[in-house]
Amino acid sequence: MFFMKNKKNNRFSEEVSIFQERRLPEKAILAGYSALINAYDLAVPLPHKLSAIGARHKIYEEDDWYIYTPRHMPEASIEGHLVFALKYEGLDLAVLKRLFEAVTPEEIEHIIKTKPTSSYTRRLWFLYEWLLGRELDLPDAKTGSYIDIVDSKQQWAIHGITSTRHRVRNNLPGTRAFCPLVFRTKTIEQYVASNLAERAQEVVGRISADILARTVAFLLLKDSKSSYAIEGEAPPQNRIQRWGRAIGEAGRRPLDLDELLRLQRIVIGDSRFITMGLRTEGGFVGEHEFGTRLPLPEHISARPEDLPDLMRGMIDFDRYYAGELDAVIAAAILAFGFVYIHPFEDGNGRLHRYLIHHVLAQRGFNPAGVIFPVSASILERIDEYRLVLESYSKRLLSFIEWEPTKKMNAHVLNDTGDFYRYFDATPHVEFLYACVEKTIDFDLPREADFLKRCDLFKTRVESFIEMPDSMIDLLFNFLKQNNGHLSKRAKEKEFAALTAGEVDYIEKNYAEIFQNAYEVC
Repeated sequence: MFFMKNKKNNRFSEEVSIFQERRLPEKAILAGYSALINAYDLAVPLPHKLSAIGARHKIYEEDDWYIYTPRHMPEASIEGHLVFALKYEGLDLAVLKRLFEAVTPEEIEHIIKTKPTSSYTRRLWFLYEWLLGRELDLPDAKTGSYIDIVDSKQQWAIHGITSTRHRVRNNLPGTRAFCPLVFRTKTIEQYVASNLAERAQEVVGRISADILARTVAFLLLKDSKSSYAIEGEAPPQNRIQRWGRAIGEAGRRPLDLDELLRLQRIVIGDSRFITMGLRTEGGFVGEHEFGTRLPLPEHISARPEDLPDLMRGMIDFDRYYAGELDAVIAAAILAFGFVYIHPFEDGNGRLHRYLIHHVLAQRGFNPAGVIFPVSASILERIDEYRLVLESYSKRLLSFIEWEPTKKMNAHVLNDTGDFYRYFDATPHVEFLYACVEKTIDFDLPREADFLKRCDLFKTRVESFIEMPDSMIDLLFNFLKQNNGHLSKRAKEKEFAALTAGEVDYIEKNYAEIFQNAYEVC
């Protein structure tokens, strides 16, 4: 035991230039989570940012590293690096759970007994028992001020409930079954402070009821079509409209497994070749190798045996925790958590984006009856969207052991459930906020403005020449496709009855009305 402890302490003091393929800005001593992962050989996705102790007396950030000064050097022990992690790096529940599983209960008990009133040790005590679901051989705490488990200056949290045993407030935004966390970044803080929900109400307030109703109908259809397009699908119009109607009802029903299964049936349509419901086999996102057909995963889904617990955790998050978080933060946690878990054989991507609508509508973030075309915004940022998904998928993939099945699927061999329960959703929140902001500041007013201009164009044409609505629509489309001019073909065929003067009048009015207009597809 002494030899193993001494070996660990030596590893805590090593200077390194590279850690698990990540190059440090300078040769330094690992600190916090990186030191604990290294010392205990923890097989866990690395945090986005890692810490180390450099030689200079200046804290700086470079690439994926925070380099601290020699005066920040923690004690070369599990306690020293755990306290450093809590103090400077926030909570990484996946790393903490794997660490607690790697050490003996007696090691954690010793830390707590040595400093029973320390806020850090009481937080560690609670986290050990919460994550592992078992109590340490310790009496309840009798002294010490109540302290939050999540440092709300570092990460977003809820108000929480007290645990008298540890004299802490459990303000974790989820259950042991599902609890992703989000760091407080300058970007997210600015988005939250900008009060986009109020801005959306102001935009809607400037739009007439008639125009708003037509705008909402267009945006719903656009969002449905975009959601399929993201998946590389072009279904019949009736399926697009059916899914659009489902999106329009988002947030009206409580989320449970039956509701998700109902939505899956809507989004899939023809289920003859799809096994509906929770997967009973593995799953992955990616391609198959040419010739051999071996899987080439870009993302591997949660194991089927973990799905019931993960889904319960997600549903509990939506019911009991999401309401205490900022609406966009809650939507990102729920939606991206779902897509990483990938609980169904098909339909996961569209349901993932539906969950964004579900949370925003349920929380009243978007104005009543208005659905933000988030999928359309995502489609326009598709490369950035993929990078956000990969921000965790790529790190996760390295720690999943799998083998190909006879059906050329991916069968997971190791315990990976915690990797889907606990992940850093910060990049996902920043991305989703950017998409929501665009829909409020651009898409909504753009479409309303476009419809008003269309109405004016129609009125002017009708006042000048008697023409059916269907012909005016066709006329408009020809003009739009040809930069405001009727093509030679249109003038010789569909609109051969128009005189040269009438064509000139129509083209001039189109140019006047749609000059400086938003571009609308």
